[in-house]
Amino acid sequence: MCGIVGYIGDKQAYPILVNGLKRLEYRGYDSAGIALLNKEVNIFKKKGKVSDLEKHVAKDDVSGNIGIGHTRWATHGEPNDLNAHPHASMNGHFVLIHNGIIENYSRLKDKLTDRGYKFQTETDTEVLANLIEYIYLKGNVSAEIAVRLALSKVVGAYGLAIMCKDEPDKLIAARKGSPLVIGVGEGEYYIASDATPIVEHTKSVIYLNDDDVAILGSDGLTLKTIKNDNLTPKIQKIDLDIGEIEKNGFDHFMLKEIFEQPRSILDTFRGRVSIDKNEIHLGGLHAIFPKLIDAKRIIIIGCGTSWHAGLVGEYLIEDLARIPVEVEYASEFRYRNPVINEDDIVIAISQSGETADTLAAIKLAKQAGATVLGICNVVGSSIPRETDAGVYTHAGPEIGVASTKAFTAQVTVLIMIAMALGYEKKAITPENYKELIADLHDIPAKIEKILTYNDQYLKVGNLYKDATNFLYLGRGYLFPVALEGALKLKEISYIHAEGYPAAEMKHGPIALIDEKMPVVVVATKDKSYEKIVSNIQEVKARKGIVIAIVNEGDTVIRNMADHVLEIPECKEELSALLTVIPLQLLSYHIAVLRNCNVDQPRNLAKSVTVE
Repeated sequence: MCGIVGYIGDKQAYPILVNGLKRLEYRGYDSAGIALLNKEVNIFKKKGKVSDLEKHVAKDDVSGNIGIGHTRWATHGEPNDLNAHPHASMNGHFVLIHNGIIENYSRLKDKLTDRGYKFQTETDTEVLANLIEYIYLKGNVSAEIAVRLALSKVVGAYGLAIMCKDEPDKLIAARKGSPLVIGVGEGEYYIASDATPIVEHTKSVIYLNDDDVAILGSDGLTLKTIKNDNLTPKIQKIDLDIGEIEKNGFDHFMLKEIFEQPRSILDTFRGRVSIDKNEIHLGGLHAIFPKLIDAKRIIIIGCGTSWHAGLVGEYLIEDLARIPVEVEYASEFRYRNPVINEDDIVIAISQSGETADTLAAIKLAKQAGATVLGICNVVGSSIPRETDAGVYTHAGPEIGVASTKAFTAQVTVLIMIAMALGYEKKAITPENYKELIADLHDIPAKIEKILTYNDQYLKVGNLYKDATNFLYLGRGYLFPVALEGALKLKEISYIHAEGYPAAEMKHGPIALIDEKMPVVVVATKDKSYEKIVSNIQEVKARKGIVIAIVNEGDTVIRNMADHVLEIPECKEELSALLTVIPLQLLSYHIAVLRNCNVDQPRNLAKSVTVE
């Protein structure tokens, strides 16, 4: 959730830190701060946006070649100037920034209080700063040793960047359960939560693993574990262009990412699906594919949009491969003592690869002996390292908090897995397999066509921007799409919305329908088409407003609905990829018309890295 950036080198740190924090704004935050070391440590922090911090320091001395910066998403303590990071220890020897939660902070705080420490904030982070200082002073040890000894006493998750006033030529970074990447430059080093703040400075990075501690200084980089075991840093090259994290003429990142979906879907199946050879090759699953074919049960875990993608995956795998599938919220799965068998296949889905609940669920599944696969967008993130095998989505960076292209890329991967399994198990015919491959190749062009109707979604959105409730309905493959459409509207416009299977409307939600209730019905032609037509008639009989997503040329629903938004036809199994696009655009335009912060919705973070 929080964003971390740090620098040590010959350059002035302040511009690097501030620009880095701006790159990290997409993660969600409520305050920002920096600390600079220039003989003395100067700390500047402010509730609000990074721009508020810039105004706050406009007349201050912000010189220094070493510094750390932070965007905070409040956990312990309300969002205010005092609780914002960085935090200093009581005697000023240490300053640090922290992403994560120290679970045993209260007990540690009591012990430190007994030893004379006083606290200025409500945060768990200040406790850690004082714990490091206490060990440093009492043991008369180096900053590195004090950090490692302190972390050995901590229960919880952390990504840390730490400065010691007495050792002004060093920065220390540490990670457990919260992502950190080290950027390696020419005689300089960077620390960041992800690669976006440092890609313009270096393409050489080191991804820290849990319990890693990195000491960065003028004499180079040292990497070791908390227990003082020396490690050999593995430097990797990041394939990320600065243009991918710019808006490139779009008003918002979310709109840019909606329009990127033809390319992101193509990039996800490019090189994996051959229309000439009629074959699917998923190299990341090659070693475990026999286990997949023989699986008696597949469990899909995810959170939010990834969970909705998993629901589409359930329909796909059961339909095409005839393997039973269960879809679980990762946050519930990890706590409810689930039954996991050694021959189960668990598929974990996460855009960031750092979702805390999903990572915990993966560890639970592995402990039970299950084979765990990952579907993830971020190379070098934790989930690919924790799973037995997996598939990258290749969607490119997604900066908007509300996932759009991540969803369609995840569904694309699940389509390929289901098709490959179905073909190998002979659950689908060679003819159907060939047709699915051909239709998947056509999806990017069909989305391009949908995007040309952008003005239509704006017009419909303008009519209902002041609504207080929306209902979304779908059947079969389109029920998860209805859920995803409702989530998008809630996330960015703050309008209450619910998604339901259309057949469930009569079991409660129909009581809500009146002339003020917009009902979005995903109603393309499939085996449930006649049923969904009946559902629309039921809504209209109660004076509800119907906004229908239909196939081109549909006249039946056009004569019933208040508004129709047309999309090209495709095979039913691929319908989620097309039908979700109008729902994303409708939500986007309603949010903009309501003057909402589309890319950074209130209270939300891009990657939920703490519970």
